[in-house]
Amino acid sequence: MPHITNSDPTGAGKGTGLGAPTSWDQAAGAGEQTLSARIEGEMAAGAQTAGSYAVEDLAAGARTSGRPAGENQSAPPALEVSGVAKSFSHRRRETRVLDHVSLTVAPQEFVSIVGPSGCGKSTLFHIIGGLELPDAGTVSMNGRPVTGQRGEISYMPQQPALFPWRTIEDNVLLAGELKGAPRAEAREGARHWLAKVGLSGFERAYPHMLSGGMQQRVAFLRALLAPQELMLLDEPFSALDALTRSEMQRWLLELWEENRRSVLFITHSIEEALLLSSRICVFSGRPGSVLHTVDVPFPRPRREEITDSPEFLQLKRKLSQWMREEQAKAAK
Repeated sequence: MPHITNSDPTGAGKGTGLGAPTSWDQAAGAGEQTLSARIEGEMAAGAQTAGSYAVEDLAAGARTSGRPAGENQSAPPALEVSGVAKSFSHRRRETRVLDHVSLTVAPQEFVSIVGPSGCGKSTLFHIIGGLELPDAGTVSMNGRPVTGQRGEISYMPQQPALFPWRTIEDNVLLAGELKGAPRAEAREGARHWLAKVGLSGFERAYPHMLSGGMQQRVAFLRALLAPQELMLLDEPFSALDALTRSEMQRWLLELWEENRRSVLFITHSIEEALLLSSRICVFSGRPGSVLHTVDVPFPRPRREEITDSPEFLQLKRKLSQWMREEQAKAAK
């Protein structure tokens, strides 16, 4: 059975009496739409100072557990969020969005966040990326305090956010440019990766000429090749149709198995979280807090067939129950 940690079994500290003001939701939603553009702008500013951390290649035979097989348990977390709280004021009304959130992502670990809409998941990404300051709490990466610092993460938004005036190859080249790599070397690397993800022959195409799934591959490559070791993926497949989404999940799983970057992943799909993750953090409704942490027990490398196993379905039902309970609380 998986290890499940109940972080807040009583729901203490959540009785604020505050509702979910529609006007604030609209304002927050508009702000979240700008996250991609803001982080893209900050990548260049932080690229010269952001650390570039080596990720050791893992032997294929070592990949046998849900946790990263080569993980150094004594190493500091790739990401540590400690007691982060955040509130917003709108029209003289204060709304608590995050309620002392604490979580970690170990080196080479894939951690997912699931929770009801509006529980502060994207706001947490804003804080980790340095776009917002928390009211309380800290953010550390590889043992270094980075609260409020920008240029420390690699980010992939819900939409591909490719530059329309750049070719596909030049969009991928952006990561090499930020690293300061020689252009010839960066171009060779971009072409290698484009071929690896099935986009050979589309190097000189422009984003509008590609399907949604192909654009997401390009966006993921750009994030993968960025100098920062920690990747934040904010519902990258939410806009795709079911068939394309399933294909992209398989593709991401295979690519991550090969490269083992540290990933924090937001999704509303419990099945997607169970398929991809080493651990899952289940968030409460607003104000968001970590209610449960689930260690996903399935061995790696994983295949889609695991979604039909009794243990997978049992875990899926349990997480679905928690989500329904939180949504019911929010509706009251």
